[in-house]
Amino acid sequence: MTRNQRTGRGVAGKPGRRYELTDEAWERIEPLLPRQTRGGRWNDHRVTLNGIFWILNAGAQWRDLPERYGKWESVYHRYRRWTRECLFDRLLQRLHLALDEEGRIDWSAFNVDGSNIRADRSAAGARKKRAKQSRLTTPWDDPAEALARSFIW
Repeated sequence: MTRNQRTGRGVAGKPGRRYELTDEAWERIEPLLPRQTRGGRWNDHRVTLNGIFWILNAGAQWRDLPERYGKWESVYHRYRRWTRECLFDRLLQRLHLALDEEGRIDWSAFNVDGSNIRADRSAAGARKKRAKQSRLTTPWDDPAEALARSFIW
């Protein structure tokens, strides 16, 4: 397996497949990821993240993870551990702050104030329009009439 296959990078450092981290994205988040201190050797964080992104975007089961991302159990356990430790929340918060400082967030595209969200009239308790009852509808409240109009022999 070549280095590009292991890291999931194609030509000129661009991602070789959908949903995989670009070099720029990887450079932004790599310093925020935990460092290994002791114990066994961890799988590469970039490959593991690409596997997590593949699962989340494909909607597949963990056992269907392609082999290029490593063992599905390893990717799953790292995802669960990082979720429990709120690593993804911290990553998003730090990235949000960094991108805002660089002016790369367009605040006009966000609806931060939730007081202007409109709901349907019926959500506020307004009367609902009643549809006219069709004569073809079987009146289930009168069993004799329902049986008389039944199409079951």
